[in-house]
Amino acid sequence: MKKVLFLLFLLVFFVPQLTEAQCAMCRAVLESEENNATAEGVNNGIVYLMAVPYILVAVIFYFVYKKMKS
Repeated sequence: MKKVLFLLFLLVFFVPQLTEAQCAMCRAVLESEENNATAEGVNNGIVYLMAVPYILVAVIFYFVYKKMKS
């Protein structure tokens, strides 16, 4: 199980094309503009906003698991 989680972690963090996403409205507005730097900034912001809660929950579950095991 640990190997599967580790491989999933590597896949998500070393293949960023798979993790980039945005809502339909944001995408439509940003594709109509000429400035690609703005679009990339919005993509990065969305990824950060999405990743932080999952990381926090994973850390909490890790400590709970560690506490329950000992």
